[in-house]
Amino acid sequence: MESNNTIHVSENPVSRFLFSSTRSAVIWLIIRLYVGYAWIDAGWHKVANEAWVGGNAGAAITGFVKGALAKAEGGKDVTGWYASFLENVVLPNAGVFSYFVAFGELLVGLGLVLGLLTGIAAFFGALMNASFLFAGTLSSNPVLFILATWLVLAWKVAGWYGLDRWALPYLGTPWNRKGKGE
Repeated sequence: MESNNTIHVSENPVSRFLFSSTRSAVIWLIIRLYVGYAWIDAGWHKVANEAWVGGNAGAAITGFVKGALAKAEGGKDVTGWYASFLENVVLPNAGVFSYFVAFGELLVGLGLVLGLLTGIAAFFGALMNASFLFAGTLSSNPVLFILATWLVLAWKVAGWYGLDRWALPYLGTPWNRKGKGE
């Protein structure tokens, strides 16, 4: 039962179209495939590289972290708290983080390309992009971070042309035809 003090703020038409209407799904499909391909490409190169996964696992991430720590010494590209995290958590566990990054990138890419748990995949992709940005690495990270954030916002429809169309209703969310449950 709604209280008389409850105020309902309607969603604007643009937000409703982009984030709640399956008519926008083709837009999200294009973005999803672009971001997903970028993650698969990056992850596959790491999984196939001994310095990331295999006998020399951790070597590549150690070099990356040491480069970030060198940027932190100047105090402008890497903040102190993140440098501390890299030095005290990532560096001593470089082998484990190496596997996390390599397979994480691959799984994020597969989730986005297949449209399976799209919002979750995009969230973890954005988390990795933010981590790389905090470490002072620009590259394609800002663009991928922004697109991943939009995919998280569009989670209800971003996977419509993908496996989410069947997986999400099975998991109990999110689509109803107009007039049913609205």
